[in-house]
Amino acid sequence: FKKKYYFIIESIKDIKLKNIKKSNKFNIIYRYKKKENLKDIKKFRQYCKIKKIQFYVANDLSLTRSIKADGLYLSAHNTRLNVKFLANKKINIIGGAHNYKEINCKKMQGCSQILLSRIFKTSYKNKNSFLGIVKFNLLTKIINVGTTALGGISFDNLNKVKNIQCNSIAM
Repeated sequence: FKKKYYFIIESIKDIKLKNIKKSNKFNIIYRYKKKENLKDIKKFRQYCKIKKIQFYVANDLSLTRSIKADGLYLSAHNTRLNVKFLANKKINIIGGAHNYKEINCKKMQGCSQILLSRIFKTSYKNKNSFLGIVKFNLLTKIINVGTTALGGISFDNLNKVKNIQCNSIAM
């Protein structure tokens, strides 16, 4: 029921691409760990291309270029402003944010999509705050960049996602 779905993975073994039907709806954000072989990552990237799945690398520009990824994901903690030039080089930039200050930073970095985090309550230690549907919808009206709901989405609250005013969700 959403136009796009983002899956955040920490290993190429975390997701089986065979289970995803060919579609332009799915995007993978890969948080690179040095344990994985570059050849395997390149093969995974090629398979994503065949399946028409957008592939983003988190916070690693050199890996993004070497595997010819579709784009770069900038986490909320990445506040470097020297990445805006990448938008001119056909590298799509998306970012993560938790509050209005981080949203402004992502806009200054040239992000075309912002993953706005913790929409629902999560069980993470030391992370009790969350936006909720009303606050999320208000923030999406204020900013003029595409937003994606992230955090705490589960089978229990999946029906509530329909009330969120965005065209994509991330897990």
